[in-house]
Amino acid sequence: MTSERFVVLGLAHVRSNWFAQVSQWATAAALPVDFIKCVSLDEVRARLASGRAFSALLVDAGIVGVDRDLVDLAAQISCTTLLVDDGSLRSEWAELGVATVLPADFDRQQFRSVLDQHAHPIGTVTTSVSQGVEPAPAQPSAWRGRLIAVTGAGGTGTSTITMALAQGLGRDVRNRSLVLLADLALDADQAMLHDARDIVPGVQELVDAFRHGTPAADEIRTLTFGDGRPYRLLLGLRRHRDWAVLRPRSFQAALDGLRSAFTQVVADIDPDLEGEAQCGSIDVEERNLMARTVASQADVVVVTALAGPQGVHRLARVLGDLRELGVPDTRLLPVVNRAPRSPRSRAEIARALADLVATRRDPDTVSALASPLFVGEHRRIDAAIRDGLGVPSALASSITAAVAGLTDRLALDDASVAGAAEPVAVRPGSLGSWATSQEAAG
Repeated sequence: MTSERFVVLGLAHVRSNWFAQVSQWATAAALPVDFIKCVSLDEVRARLASGRAFSALLVDAGIVGVDRDLVDLAAQISCTTLLVDDGSLRSEWAELGVATVLPADFDRQQFRSVLDQHAHPIGTVTTSVSQGVEPAPAQPSAWRGRLIAVTGAGGTGTSTITMALAQGLGRDVRNRSLVLLADLALDADQAMLHDARDIVPGVQELVDAFRHGTPAADEIRTLTFGDGRPYRLLLGLRRHRDWAVLRPRSFQAALDGLRSAFTQVVADIDPDLEGEAQCGSIDVEERNLMARTVASQADVVVVTALAGPQGVHRLARVLGDLRELGVPDTRLLPVVNRAPRSPRSRAEIARALADLVATRRDPDTVSALASPLFVGEHRRIDAAIRDGLGVPSALASSITAAVAGLTDRLALDDASVAGAAEPVAVRPGSLGSWATSQEAAG
């Protein structure tokens, strides 16, 4: 135990007295600490991602960029985050995963006590990992509303189908007027389709609100837009390149916040789902952050396509990408937009889709994909959207009924699995004997 030491990363303002003091304690061996001074948050992140083990991150609370994502990055390698109160401390730090807060004039005994209580010497951490000790599972969050993702290749009517689904769900009194349409596409069009004159607040402001805390449900709803429709709208990115300001942990927290504030969240997302595992680029994975996060956690993913060879091929490709992401077939709903009226033509489309899907999967796997929903042509839909009348009721009701049927079936399946009886051990002799009474007597 005497060889074990705490390895601490430090970052502070230029005139912070504690920074030099901790360095002196470490240099003079007054504490079993290796203190590594960092000059910027970029250096902190680089060291956390270097593969080296660290016991704690000690940082001034008021440094710009110390947020939920930094705390989560440290937690991924079992590095405890400790804050020093520099006069700008916020009350929400405990919700972000920060272990504790030290006063600006903390002494050596206080620092050692905090390290003993919240951090681990590097030798202890290494032993735990080598022995296969896994961290405690995260506690389940509070109630969350249903999340429905709508995606599809460009030009297939994804945005319109998203509006129709949000409209249909919003008119259901069981949802208590708490339905949200979230525009989470990189090229956000919902603001234009809803004639939203304001461009803020939107998804950027929502994610930023979750960087340093957890807003209440009422505060989250104030970041959405309402114009008399039966649902509210979360405006999307103002420019395509603004995806670079979204951080994974903050976006995940923001998505959870939306589901805690609304009974139904209908998200318009892109069909691009590539990550680092597929293309070797972490930048591509970060660009596709919203689509990958929403699709992997959605209760149902609606995939739109157009009729015709190219449309069916694109539909099968998007379905394959979703399956590769880990979305099961049971949660996918293909929608063929502007479909022909002929039952024979629709049957041919369904058969062609089934054949294409079968060629992209393991031949031993049985497909559980739902039959496609065919949506006919609505000639005056563009004029209705332009005039602010919403989508036709027939379109809204058909897509809403299909999604409701799929979610109800999934709920029944989950309930049957949860209610299945556990196997009971049989005590020897408790089931009687196969022998006849005479055999037993003899």
